[in-house]
Amino acid sequence: MVIIFDLDDTLYDERTYVESGFRAVASFGAARFGWNKAASIRFMLDTLEHEGRGAVFDRWLENSGRYSNSLVQECIRVYRNHQPRLHLYREARTLLPTLSRYPLYIVTDGHKVVQQKKVEGLRIERRFRHIFITHRYGVRHEKPSTYCFERIRLRERCEWEDMIYIGDNPAKDFVNLNSLGVATVRVLTGGYRAVKAAKSADARFTIPHLGHFGDLLAKELGTWMNAR
Repeated sequence: MVIIFDLDDTLYDERTYVESGFRAVASFGAARFGWNKAASIRFMLDTLEHEGRGAVFDRWLENSGRYSNSLVQECIRVYRNHQPRLHLYREARTLLPTLSRYPLYIVTDGHKVVQQKKVEGLRIERRFRHIFITHRYGVRHEKPSTYCFERIRLRERCEWEDMIYIGDNPAKDFVNLNSLGVATVRVLTGGYRAVKAAKSADARFTIPHLGHFGDLLAKELGTWMNAR
């Protein structure tokens, strides 16, 4: 049995990374222009809440009277290249040591520098046989592509039915894996926890958080896999 995890909002709260990035950009603004760091962070969080992540730096610079495309790009570089200190969900910290007898992997989408910084900030590389950042293989191989999962299957010399994938986003995490026979598990954590997914796109199993995975593995999930 091979167990594969998503990263963002599955193993840790991605919002903590976003806030860490905002702090780094606010520090850049304080050093470059003397702007108040706390006020900058409040402004960015408010913009995030009302307009989404894509508008934050544009609005911040506009509000400060210093907007330019080059400054927006510099803010993005600061955000992407800062080194965060992140923490696994408490349930993940408890769960992972209990799974040490299984081959463990991560498959995660996102900018390859950003995702690597998250991995480093979480200090988790030693816990997994390999961490697949899909964008390292080309954006076309991000989920719902099964490319990185196929690499794991070949590496472990196992069948699709021997694999479990745990993620949070029914928009992309499960649909193609379901059709291959992978045991998919959705955790109701993060920004997609309230999303109602079509049956064809949702995971085969759903749990509130990773604290319930041990029981699921020992009972329903184990029975389902053994019956295949």
